[in-house]
Amino acid sequence: MDIPVYLLREPSEYASCAIFSSPHSGSQYPPAFLSAALLDPVRIRSSEDAFVDDLFGGAPGHGAPLLAATVPRAFLDLNRAPDDLDPALIAGASRRFLNPRIVAGLGVIPRVVAEGRPIMHGKLSLEEAERRITTYWHPYHARLRALIETQRSRFGMAILFDCHSMPRDALNAGLGIGQKRPNIVLGDRFGAACDRWLVDAATAIFTSAGFVVARNMPFAGGYITQNYGRPAHGVQALQIEVDRALYMDEQTIARSPDFADVARAIDGAMRELCLLGPREMRVAAE
Repeated sequence: MDIPVYLLREPSEYASCAIFSSPHSGSQYPPAFLSAALLDPVRIRSSEDAFVDDLFGGAPGHGAPLLAATVPRAFLDLNRAPDDLDPALIAGASRRFLNPRIVAGLGVIPRVVAEGRPIMHGKLSLEEAERRITTYWHPYHARLRALIETQRSRFGMAILFDCHSMPRDALNAGLGIGQKRPNIVLGDRFGAACDRWLVDAATAIFTSAGFVVARNMPFAGGYITQNYGRPAHGVQALQIEVDRALYMDEQTIARSPDFADVARAIDGAMRELCLLGPREMRVAAE
C-alpha cells in the first residue's frame, strides 16, 4: 500500500507570506522497502531529518503553512531534481549529465544513507524509479508550487523557508581558530535564492533566539532552494539547517531532553520570520 504523499498543516487564517517546507522529515517506510534494505530500522533513518516537522510545527499558529514529507529520504529524496537518476542504482538510467550528488549515491532515489552506507543490493528497475517519482515527487512539488503562487497572489511575495537538520559531524570541518561551531546554517545559494535583507533578518532573528548562525557553509541550499528562489519574481527561498545534536540523539534517532527547549526557541524565531515580507524589502531598498 502506498503511503500518503505529504501532510499540509494550514493556518486558520493566512497572516504571513511565509511557507515552511520539510522535505526530509518523512518517516513512513513502506514495509517492502524495509524488508529489502541492508540496514536495520535505525541506521536506515540516519539521513532522515527526524522531527524537523515537529520543530517547525508551530507555523500555522503564526499564520503560515507547513508542508511536510511523509515519504522518507532513503526511499525518495524530494530535495533533488526528478531526473537526478543514479545509473549505479537504477537499471537503464542514462549516464549523461552525472553530477557530484549522483556520483556520491545521493540522487533523487538514494543509493546510500549517511556515511555512505548502501541501502540495498542490486538495482532498481527504471519503472520502479519512475513510479516513486510519479507517485510522490511530482505531487509534493505541485503542492509546493501551488502554495508559492497562492502566497504571492495574496501578499505580493512568497517567502519559502526550507527546513532541514544537519549531522553534528558535518560541522567539524572548516571551523577557523576561535570560531564558534554554528548550530543554524542559512543557505541562500550565495545570494541567488533570496535577497540580502532576508538573510540578514533571519540571521538576526536566530541569533537573538540564542543560536550561533552561519551562512552557506557547509550547506548553501539544495534543489528546492535553487529551483524556487526567484527574488526578482517575488519568490524568496532560504534553507534552514538545524544541528541535530541540539535536540536529538543521532545514534538512536530519539528526541533528547532538550527537545522542548529547542522547539520553543525555534517557534519564537518562526514568529519573527512570519512577520517578514514586502515591507522589509522596501526598507532595504531605500
